[in-house]
Amino acid sequence: MSKEHSDIGLVGLAVMGQNLALNIADHGFQISVYNRTTETMEKFVAANPDTPGGLIGHAKLEDFVQSLAKPRKIVILVKAGKPTDAVVDGLTPLLEEGDIVIDGGNSQWLDTIRREKSLAEKGIRFVGSGVSGGEEGARFGPSLMPGGALSAYEEIEPVWTAIAAKVDAETGKPLSGAAPGKPIARGVHCTAYIGANGAGHYVKMVHNGIEYGDMQMICEAYSLLTNVLGLSPGECGEIFAEWNQGVLDSFLIEISADILKQKDPMTGKPFVDIVLDTAGQKGTGKWTSGSALDLGVPAPTVAEAVFARFISAVKEERVAASKILTGPTAKFSGNRDEFIANVHDALYCSKICSYAQGFQLMRAA
Repeated sequence: MSKEHSDIGLVGLAVMGQNLALNIADHGFQISVYNRTTETMEKFVAANPDTPGGLIGHAKLEDFVQSLAKPRKIVILVKAGKPTDAVVDGLTPLLEEGDIVIDGGNSQWLDTIRREKSLAEKGIRFVGSGVSGGEEGARFGPSLMPGGALSAYEEIEPVWTAIAAKVDAETGKPLSGAAPGKPIARGVHCTAYIGANGAGHYVKMVHNGIEYGDMQMICEAYSLLTNVLGLSPGECGEIFAEWNQGVLDSFLIEISADILKQKDPMTGKPFVDIVLDTAGQKGTGKWTSGSALDLGVPAPTVAEAVFARFISAVKEERVAASKILTGPTAKFSGNRDEFIANVHDALYCSKICSYAQGFQLMRAA
């Protein structure tokens, strides 16, 4: 039986929004949900009738807002930029002094500062919260980075600490085993109040920037193993899987190992050799590099990773250049195992440098 008023609301039922709503409902909070396309909302609610907290769908934004307990707490999970502004503008006339709007998207921290200031003039509190962990993280435990007024964070803290990822207090390792309706209740939660106005989204931006560097360094390690040693993608996948058991243990190494072992079902060739080799981006790496330049903080690993994506995008030019520039042709003649160990150590050292650059940037900011 549903309560008269929901504990929290969520606008935007794409995959991330649906998964975060289910995560919240799994922890016993009743959540109202709204989506611009009503059919999406109706299908989502109908497909999940038995969550511990309960999902309450609303076709009209006005009814959605009125369904929430005061002070109202509303999470927005839509595309950054103009779509987020449109949702905020639609909500603002319906809200009252003390209500809280939480932007969980990948918004630029400067936009978050602007929105927080504008809503504060109307007595409405705004939280910009980074949400990290992708679709699976949103469903079973993301890392959450909230910034804004401390009073606003204190209102949402019970929800944020409940739904965040949990790690073992002694080892720092993520705790696994969450399932629909059965969240992990033990461990240290991966969230904390970051600071005023845009601080949460700034930290999320730097987090993403560090990840840009991580991905580029993994690519370069792969290039050394294949182009110098002549290993196959599958052999590299086995090496990465072994690396993931030690100091390089990370989600990116884990999924890289899995992907490198995959075969293209149409051709039987390694999937990594079939997929289009051009990378896109959402802007956070570029923002991180720009902020580093503005603050005079060296963050070359992130910047070079962004440039590498730019290079990958100019496919036609790369193909033309490859017909003129052949590259190294000498075969490796040294100790294979020693070379692999050196690549492992170089990757680990590079990751330490990348993290140090990111933390130095956050300290300066």
